[in-house]
Amino acid sequence: MLRRRLRAAAGLLMRREWLLVLLALGLIALAGAVVYLSRPTTLTVAVGPQDGPEASLIEAYAAALDRAREDVRLKIVRYDDVRDSSIALQRNKADLAVVRPDVFLPENGLTLAILHDEALLVARPDQNEIEDFPDLARKRLGFVVRHGADLPFLTNVLSFYDLTPDSPAEDGGGEPAAGHVLVVPLKPSEISQALTEKRVDAVAVIASPTSKVAGTVIRAVETGSPDRKIGFVSVPDGDAILQRFPELQAVTIPAGTFGGRPKRPAEEIRTVGASYRLMARSTVSRVAVASATQHLFEWRSRLAAAAPIAKVMKAPDFDTTVAATSARLPNHPGAVDYFEREQQTFLDRYEDYIYLVAFFGGTIGSGFAWLGQRLARQRRERIDIVLDRLLDILREVRAATTPAELDAIVLEIDDLIADVVSHTRERSLDMRTVSALILAVDGVHEAVGDARRRIGAPTAEQGERRRSAQLMALRFPAAE
Repeated sequence: MLRRRLRAAAGLLMRREWLLVLLALGLIALAGAVVYLSRPTTLTVAVGPQDGPEASLIEAYAAALDRAREDVRLKIVRYDDVRDSSIALQRNKADLAVVRPDVFLPENGLTLAILHDEALLVARPDQNEIEDFPDLARKRLGFVVRHGADLPFLTNVLSFYDLTPDSPAEDGGGEPAAGHVLVVPLKPSEISQALTEKRVDAVAVIASPTSKVAGTVIRAVETGSPDRKIGFVSVPDGDAILQRFPELQAVTIPAGTFGGRPKRPAEEIRTVGASYRLMARSTVSRVAVASATQHLFEWRSRLAAAAPIAKVMKAPDFDTTVAATSARLPNHPGAVDYFEREQQTFLDRYEDYIYLVAFFGGTIGSGFAWLGQRLARQRRERIDIVLDRLLDILREVRAATTPAELDAIVLEIDDLIADVVSHTRERSLDMRTVSALILAVDGVHEAVGDARRRIGAPTAEQGERRRSAQLMALRFPAAE
């Protein structure tokens, strides 16, 4: 029974080593968490088309992030068309994407920035009295197609005014029918001649007002005009058009955008257009999005050297945070955090985790403290078991009547001493406990000697010397 109790106490003592192992594993896990949280976040960006100005801007931005070793990095995946990059975002193949909403609007896409707007520009010779878009009825409109979505764009705007586009193949050679507009595809190099030959009455293009393409078209229209004077056709019902086609964008072209003397246009022109946007999946971390948006706008002048389109990049319009996230083309909360200067600090970001660590860490720490006290008590209990047994042996020695009984008691005493010495070599004991053990062992030995003399049994001097050596081994660990 005593040996089983000693073995059970020894098993509990082994748990102290496991406690240290668990503590070491906890420290390793903590270090791993710190390394994980401090590593940069890499966002995959789908960019299309590959040769577009948007691709140049994103590539310059990704390179700048790498050089600055910022907390967010970009991995660029190139696509042939902006539709493909938008589809990649919807299919969760990318975290960010260049999107043109009127071409394809991802259901999970939220806006970070408007990379640039493309407006519907309609110019005509000054003598052609076409002031507003509805005046194009029964006219011939030259159209410079730059993207597969340009013709559907124009068709949508025409349909708003109940105008039907006709192709040259459908033209009978006469004037277009009432409610119809003859749309003639043109290349920029064909514009002047088409106007001179009166094959078209006006020319349209969907392009950024500050782009080279827009300037080329305006100059070509001017060259094809008899007196080199041109006018612009406005789209007066932009807000109403956006109600029907929310993927489009209201655009105002300031007076003098195209330069010249007199300035072109003489007054600002209201029209509609499409926007190229940098969008993110709704599930992307708002902290990473806020950081990406911040660097994108703060480094605008740096990026403009490699991608001039950065000069016209702008934030999406919104009045309040609620309006920003509930607009017809909603903005990402992370981007709104940057625009509203409400980016999360480290404590804001990990507040919940810190609270949980503090709460459960205190509980776990208390558990470790309780376990340590429990192990210490088990160590004391092991020595107490030996001391209690030695006291019982004293009484048994006094009651012994035969040498065989004394020999059995001596063997048990030897086992007890060997177990205590082994335990003391592994762990230190306080002086009071060691002194109590020595007194108990000496008392038991004296009682055994007295009992042998009382019953006339021979003494075992060699055994006494062996036990004295064991007691010396017991003293040395205490002295250390």
